[in-house]
Amino acid sequence: MSRLAIGTPPEAGNGPAGEQPTRYGAPQNRFGNSVRLNQRRKTKNRIYQGILLTSTLFAIVMLALLLFQIVRSSIGWLDWKFLTSLPSRFPEKAGILSALAGSLWTIGLTAGIAIPIGIATALYLEEYSKEGTRLSRLIQINISNLAGVPSIVYGMLGLAVFVRGAGFGRSILSGALTLSLLILPVIIVTAQEALKSVPLSLKEASYALGVSKWQTITGVVLPFSMPGILTGAILAISRAMGEAAPLIIVGAAGYVAFLPKSPMDSYTVLPIQIFNWTSRPQEAFQHVASAGIVVLIVLLLTTNTIAILLRNKYQNRMD
Repeated sequence: MSRLAIGTPPEAGNGPAGEQPTRYGAPQNRFGNSVRLNQRRKTKNRIYQGILLTSTLFAIVMLALLLFQIVRSSIGWLDWKFLTSLPSRFPEKAGILSALAGSLWTIGLTAGIAIPIGIATALYLEEYSKEGTRLSRLIQINISNLAGVPSIVYGMLGLAVFVRGAGFGRSILSGALTLSLLILPVIIVTAQEALKSVPLSLKEASYALGVSKWQTITGVVLPFSMPGILTGAILAISRAMGEAAPLIIVGAAGYVAFLPKSPMDSYTVLPIQIFNWTSRPQEAFQHVASAGIVVLIVLLLTTNTIAILLRNKYQNRMD
């Protein structure tokens, strides 16, 4: 019996182009499985892209509708008189000046306290501390834990430590210190990542020229990493600007009919003032609250724009 009779495959090329004979002579498309698998992957990819695009568009549309409703409700109430008047129990006379001043005081002090401490902590962890030591591990663990703590817990901590323990009372300083604790983990983590992005070759070139470690940090490391550090500061300050729960705990008032003149004065901030207006039964206060929300959004966008311009300035200088 010949070899072909016992199942020896025939010579290649007997079937159509692109087909490979099997053991028993039945042709099989060697690209069929891969083509079908690729088509299934493309179909899944299009489905997931559609889901993500739909979710994104839904969020954008909802945000746009919310902003439209707020802006429409504030028309006729947001004017210069509203910005320069103090709060009042009459909606026609109510203004936002004291809350605006309190927010500027609080955010200014918070940024002045948290940003230098956050950058200094990140520099210590990345440039001075020995990796793997007990102290560095302890600091890293605490930073990770603090990043997930609810803001209301920071308010209770500020009440115990700053308001009562340090004797600062229900002042702007107590609120600023509490918010500083709240945003420190964000600043430290982003500053660490920015410092890690500095190429080692730049540091070695600086040391090769006989420059000291501190001069290398101030002249090479910090300028190169400043865009990333400012990005973290933008996120942190934006979060602090919209916080109300911890400030309520440490004593921010819902109604302040005077302007704060020092860090030890009583105060209120925009989120608390807006909450106070929305809780009023008069319908007119809902329009006043909408005008306050617009002011808060504008203030937030303004501070972010300033920070982004500074970040771009450092980025262009390094480029």
